[in-house]
Amino acid sequence: MTAQATDEKGNSNPFLFWRDLANAATALLTGPSRKEQPAVVEQGQFTESECAEGAYRLFLPPASALPRSLVVMLHGCSQDPADFAAGTAMNVAASTAGFAVLYPSQSTQANSQRCWNWFQPAHQQRGKGEPALLAAITQKIIDLHGIDPRRVYVAGLSAGGAMAAVLGEAYPEIYAAVGVHSGLAARAATDLMTALKAMRGQGPVPNIQPSLVATIVFHGDADTTVDANNAAHIIQASTGSRAVIDHEVIAEGGRNSTRGLHRTADGQILAEQWIVHGAAHGWSGGSRKGSFTEECGPNASRQMLRFFAEHPRRVNAL
Repeated sequence: MTAQATDEKGNSNPFLFWRDLANAATALLTGPSRKEQPAVVEQGQFTESECAEGAYRLFLPPASALPRSLVVMLHGCSQDPADFAAGTAMNVAASTAGFAVLYPSQSTQANSQRCWNWFQPAHQQRGKGEPALLAAITQKIIDLHGIDPRRVYVAGLSAGGAMAAVLGEAYPEIYAAVGVHSGLAARAATDLMTALKAMRGQGPVPNIQPSLVATIVFHGDADTTVDANNAAHIIQASTGSRAVIDHEVIAEGGRNSTRGLHRTADGQILAEQWIVHGAAHGWSGGSRKGSFTEECGPNASRQMLRFFAEHPRRVNAL
């Protein structure tokens, strides 16, 4: 059966099928929107712009902190850049760490619920669809603002996390490392029905050649929207099945987390997997000023920037 629906103009729009799905999927798409609340940034500049590739917001740290590093932040469904910046408080963390932060905006024309189309084959590979547009915007910011090309990273939440995983595999010459929060592995689905299956944790386990792109994953084990099994799938797509894993329990932000450190044969940490115990579908250590946040738990924004700073792109990387 093919899921179909029409928009207000009578045009066929399969994505509207999400509105009639189970409560878990509905929660992913229609969570509380905080669009009216501007992101509060104590230091630095946060501006809104548009180019041929799409609209975006850009945070630049104070002039005294030269923005040599860049993290691209991909919002989740029903969010926008201002909401995502407010909820993750990434700009506050970035102003201290000296990162610029780029927030591309998904349009309602591309997806009625502002989701990145991570589950469609047309948007899962290099040189096509949304990955190509996002890579082009990233390169434009690198060129305009003197970013160190070895220190460019991408992260996202939920649908944005899934698209971040796609970008990391598709453009390893641009993105040195990837952060995925409550998301899914690249190509975990090929349509809406397989997307739902993957979100329930029943998607295929990656059996491709590992990307070896440095990856940090956060996922709550009480997430009923995107099952936490997806965290392991993301890590396996990065490291393969032969990585040496060390586990430790970390108490931070009022919650315990289990962190798995995945090392290469020579002992280098290639990936980190954080399972936040008791956390639902939201950005760990986030702010209530934005949607889809978990105020308790480790500060995912700070931890991701720390991981990214430790993983510049290797000189011999493609």
